[in-house]
Amino acid sequence: MKKYLIGALALTAMSQAGAEYVFDKPLYGAAYYHEYMPYSRLDKDIAMMKEAGLSVVRVGESSWGLFEPREGVFEFEWMDTIVNKFHAAGIKVILGTPTYSIPSWLAHKHPEVLSEKMNGEKSYYGIRQNMDFTNPTYKFYSERIIRNMMERYASHPAIIGYQVDNELEARGINNRDYFIGFRNHVKDKFGGDLKLLTKEWGMNYWGMNINAWEEFYVRDGVTNPAYKNEWERYNRKQIADFLNWQCDIVNEYKRPDQFVTHCFMPAFHTVDQVESFRQMEYPAINVYHGVQDGQDGQLIAYAGDFMRSVADNNYLITETNAQGTGWDSAGQYPPYDNQLRQNVYSHYASGANMVEYWHWATLHYGQETYWRGVLGHDLEPNRIYREFQRTASELDRIGKDIVNLKKDNKVAILYSHDSHHALGFMPHSHGGGYPTDSNYPVHIAHRALYFQNIETDIVPCDRVCDFSRYSMLVVPPLYVASDSLLSAIDGFVKNGGTVVMMHKSAYCNEHSAVRPVCAPGPLRKACGFYYQEYSTIGDMKLRDDAFGLGDSKSIGTWYEFLIPETAKPLAYADHPFFGQWPAVTENEYGKGKLYYIGTYPSQELMNKIVRLAAIDKGLISDGAYVFPIITRSGKNGQGKKIDYIFNYSGVAVNVPNRFGAVKELLTGETLSGGDSIDLAPWGVAILCRK
Repeated sequence: MKKYLIGALALTAMSQAGAEYVFDKPLYGAAYYHEYMPYSRLDKDIAMMKEAGLSVVRVGESSWGLFEPREGVFEFEWMDTIVNKFHAAGIKVILGTPTYSIPSWLAHKHPEVLSEKMNGEKSYYGIRQNMDFTNPTYKFYSERIIRNMMERYASHPAIIGYQVDNELEARGINNRDYFIGFRNHVKDKFGGDLKLLTKEWGMNYWGMNINAWEEFYVRDGVTNPAYKNEWERYNRKQIADFLNWQCDIVNEYKRPDQFVTHCFMPAFHTVDQVESFRQMEYPAINVYHGVQDGQDGQLIAYAGDFMRSVADNNYLITETNAQGTGWDSAGQYPPYDNQLRQNVYSHYASGANMVEYWHWATLHYGQETYWRGVLGHDLEPNRIYREFQRTASELDRIGKDIVNLKKDNKVAILYSHDSHHALGFMPHSHGGGYPTDSNYPVHIAHRALYFQNIETDIVPCDRVCDFSRYSMLVVPPLYVASDSLLSAIDGFVKNGGTVVMMHKSAYCNEHSAVRPVCAPGPLRKACGFYYQEYSTIGDMKLRDDAFGLGDSKSIGTWYEFLIPETAKPLAYADHPFFGQWPAVTENEYGKGKLYYIGTYPSQELMNKIVRLAAIDKGLISDGAYVFPIITRSGKNGQGKKIDYIFNYSGVAVNVPNRFGAVKELLTGETLSGGDSIDLAPWGVAILCRK
């Protein structure tokens, strides 16, 4: 047994040698900041949490200025009291390293730690995430506060894990030292060979070649797409390096039964998730999504499908909306009755093992005064609190049956960080596209699968080229891709896989340089066509009601003049000129098929093409559920198949049970195949197969 003293409370813990944190039930809680409260009410909050069934809190990630109010003066006693009382109440704690919000003394004494951005813009004190996180002075003080915190709290039995930093992104950092780091990164990548760099990046254009590394110019005025995309890669690398640097420190102190995590937002293009999560068993994500009439679960699923694939494991939700959100009062959309509960199960159905709200109690001051928590400004039980309580009670009863959900999906979306950025630097649309994805329409691809109940993983493909576990790939515009990645896709089709590929794919190499061959370059055989021309277009419909879309204008923005070689045309534009070339093709190649969309498709057209491919591949049937009925499935920790059925509508519905003999976990009812399942408005059924 190990004994230690924190504050005035003596605590004892069993040695955890060789252990790891294991979820025996899903965790359900909120971020908690007693330091933000207008008056002292810790005991009352804990009593209300216990009454509500809350099982976990996240604390400390914003409080460096309280932990170290003056340089080298550490005050942890106030947090000791909080953590000790949570432990006494049986509530688990995740402790954050407070590095994303620096104390005022640090900004005053060392203004060089504040970030500088392009074209002379500077950051000032008064907001979080205003620092250059690569600055040596900032890292010196960050390491000191992290080590002091870990020395004090690593042995505390209430703490199950640590969140390093918070929502880390580069956020436009352009400090001199940051640029020098980028220059060294490029120099290393090209082995110091300036001639090779000039060739690959096309730096002779406008005479912008350099003859010495000291001449390498700063990011501010750059127009070269290769430079800009490499800068984004460097940003992602610095984020990953910083998070792994923090993990290294935390790992020196943490117990084997504690985990390390970090929370990101689902704007995935800013981060190298694979490298960033290398030392994290349970990565986390903050998902803020539509509610009321906009609640459909898609963003929840999108975030989970990506995070679960990156981690190859379950993940955590460290922030999501309880009531209205926003940095002003213009976005106040509290959920309808039953929507809070439905969203919780939507997260668990995607593979989450924890759902936490931001936050427990709504703030009475500050930028996020109207980012409302479980409790409102009056700090009393309310409608949201009572729905939390109901959901927590259910989780206490059925949690062991739904935790640690694993999936074996046969479909993957390939996500390209490089293509996302490159298409932003060289856009083919200055509008919203269909409907809002403009130049990299990954959500169109995900919606086409999600709303038709085709479960998918989202796989970052800039470095990963092994797709052997999948039967079908859906590829948003893969504008930037190496020959090796395209070769992997070619081999996937040749060996029997099905691919649905969107426009502008395979056009540029990894340096954002257009390949000097007919498009689509290395994929010409797999696609079964080539093209030499393309055009910006307005909205059009398809000829002869192809895909049964009626008179709706289902294509727009962009049109490639595809010339089939072995490909079969599936649809043409209804236009006297553009109708010479197919808009959609299908090509049998080797043992597989590749469907190509040479235009910007509407959501409805994308749905049709994905459905055609999935039915042909035997992944779904014509009788499958469709939105607003959404199903999500997997195997729980005991190896039993769990099926969720969601009703994303405000109208009660009745659906047949298509899963055979099952037990409905929420009601305890036993059902046979074909029996009716009643779903309330914004309802959910959870089936455990016999």
